[in-house]
Amino acid sequence: MNSIADLSAASTAQLVEAAAVIATHLAQRAAPDSGSVCMELAEELATAIDQAEYALAGLIAVVDRSGEPKHWGLSSTQAWLRCRMGMREGRAKERITLARQLPRLHRVNAQMATGDLSYGYAATVADAVHRLSDEDCARAEDIFLAAAGEGLSAGKVARLGAKIHDLVVERNGDDKPPEDVRRGYQRSWLAVSRSLDGGCYVKGWLNPEDTALLDGTLAPLAKPAGSDDRRDLAERTAAALSTVLSGGHKDTRITVIADLDTLTGGDTPGRLRDGTPIPAAQVRRIALNAGVSPLILGPDHVPLYLGHAVRIASSGQRRVLETLYDTCAVQGCEVPGLLCEVDHVDGWALGNSPTDIDKLALCCGWHNRWKHTHPDQIQITKTDEGRYRYRALPPDGIARSRRDRPIDQAANPWHDDHLAA
Repeated sequence: MNSIADLSAASTAQLVEAAAVIATHLAQRAAPDSGSVCMELAEELATAIDQAEYALAGLIAVVDRSGEPKHWGLSSTQAWLRCRMGMREGRAKERITLARQLPRLHRVNAQMATGDLSYGYAATVADAVHRLSDEDCARAEDIFLAAAGEGLSAGKVARLGAKIHDLVVERNGDDKPPEDVRRGYQRSWLAVSRSLDGGCYVKGWLNPEDTALLDGTLAPLAKPAGSDDRRDLAERTAAALSTVLSGGHKDTRITVIADLDTLTGGDTPGRLRDGTPIPAAQVRRIALNAGVSPLILGPDHVPLYLGHAVRIASSGQRRVLETLYDTCAVQGCEVPGLLCEVDHVDGWALGNSPTDIDKLALCCGWHNRWKHTHPDQIQITKTDEGRYRYRALPPDGIARSRRDRPIDQAANPWHDDHLAA
């Protein structure tokens, strides 16, 4: 495509706007009828997307170093990618790892920039070297690129990375094969050894299923507690594990929401907290075989008032809030309600918010503190069901994201009128 505009003189912001306009128009075009033409176009487009991923990695690296997401009410770079850009957890981690490792991977950096190395290979190499020293990283990079040049798939390159890591461990003095190799990769295991001071060392390996459970439970609690939190990830993870263990988890509890009419023979189904419907007959069976804790609501669905005399919410209030809130009240935050703190909507310290159920919400620990220190960056609304929804606003003086407002085609210098095919 020949462009009337001088691309070399355009700023990064202008190029991003141009790419956004082109992508918008491309998404609205129907694919050609010819399979061979589509194959050729798809391969060319994939290369362009890989180069865009390289540019994205550079932007993410700056955001990650600067800590900018915390000014927007986001606890980490990963939370920013999930909440603002809609990425899955795994993809967000992958992109952060690539952004952090590219400065050490000089050949990968250069080849990805020119489109000679795909995003898939680059991300695989970045993940394989993040535990290696700079010297070992440089040697491993040559091996990985040679393997990719010989046609090895990204999956085989990843397995090669695991072998290289094992060799590095063996070279550094550990003659025994790694524990996970000796035991195999099918079953999870944990080894706990006591220290003389009463503590213990924990070592182990979890299969993918158990890893998903661990991440889902500990990752939300292992976020930094604020800008002054000096703990590293390992220390925060240990604290998160202690939080879960101290919570007990001794009893299995399920919350079923149902009308009194359903319990006395009606046909109206109940539901779980996530909205899953439960047939009326099954609701009654659950009630007969489990302890029932009724939550009595007033005509406006506003129960359990404690006023200003008590600051800490009661267990009964928490049960109600856990029924109302599946996750943290902050829009985009996925910390489960069971792991959140009770938040006074208008701020207890200000004397405006009594400990009444219609003035309480569930907030994760990080956002609870952030809301208190950034009151001007929180927008609070209340739904018809009585739930509060918090939205983190940009810092003062910063415009909303371009993706939140329509593009003014007439004012855009990269509109089709300025481009000639």
